[in-house]
Amino acid sequence: MITNPVGTSPDTKERDACPDTDPDTGAEPRRIPAPALPRRRRAARTPLDPRRSIPLTVLAGLVLVYTLLPLVWLVINATKDQESLLGSFGLWFGEDFQLWDNISRTLSYDDGAFVRWTLNTLLYVAAGAGGATLLAVLGGYALAVYEFPGRRVVFAVVIGAVAVPGTALAVPTFLMFSGMGLADTPWAVIIPSLVSPFGLYLMWVFTAEAVPVELLEAARIDGAGELRVFFRVALPLLMPGTVTVLLFTMVATWNNYFLPLIMIRDPDWYPLSLGLNAWSAQARTAGGEPVFDLIVTGSLLTVAPIIVIFLLLQRHWQSGLAAGSVKE
Repeated sequence: MITNPVGTSPDTKERDACPDTDPDTGAEPRRIPAPALPRRRRAARTPLDPRRSIPLTVLAGLVLVYTLLPLVWLVINATKDQESLLGSFGLWFGEDFQLWDNISRTLSYDDGAFVRWTLNTLLYVAAGAGGATLLAVLGGYALAVYEFPGRRVVFAVVIGAVAVPGTALAVPTFLMFSGMGLADTPWAVIIPSLVSPFGLYLMWVFTAEAVPVELLEAARIDGAGELRVFFRVALPLLMPGTVTVLLFTMVATWNNYFLPLIMIRDPDWYPLSLGLNAWSAQARTAGGEPVFDLIVTGSLLTVAPIIVIFLLLQRHWQSGLAAGSVKE
């Protein structure tokens, strides 16, 4: 009687009974290679998780410094008086902090001319930039949603108008408004500001991407009229593009210099850009009083509202409001 040897298990016997060679032919059995493990792919980079790049980081830092350095210089020098402004280092504070005194003198100098120019600028921005944004939204929505004869011609005209610089139209615009008797009036600045080819083109493209046609058709099937479809359905989706156009037109109107320069002669209707230039010209005229400290302070007060508006409206710069509203 044969018994299992000590220390030999049934599993060992089974392995011994399975030789590495075929007992009949003596050939080794074909071995099936183990499947290779799939290589892990690196996750694709997205705008929210970009790939780090040292050259791009350095370039972005240089652009940031180039952008913020004039603003830093403006803030620092607005705290100096006239003597300290001309006799000290531009990127460091003077001996005395004169910011509040400079602001008070800027608002009261020349019988409060700065306040009057600020009100004029607000008028031009509210009427010009606001009207340009409204016309751009209405025109862009109509061109993107409705089909009508001559649509491509309108598109070509808009693209051509974007390519034409404003300075090329300055003289014809002045001659036209002068012939109409509107020169040296606020209308000579407001009416040309209502035309914004870039804003119209931007709203046209944005409407085509942000407002699904199926959503408009569903609203019409539910019995909504065209005005209700626009104000209740399309306009909320167009808010990011509307805010973008509003900011562009607002900045362009606020900083507009060349158009008021050729249209306005009465200092009472000057905007801020033209008024500060008039103060700067005083130093170059015989007997004029140089007020460089007030010019720097006035420039800071001119820039501050634009910065505040950008910070307040930046939350509206978002897209994808219609995501998920239409089932494909």
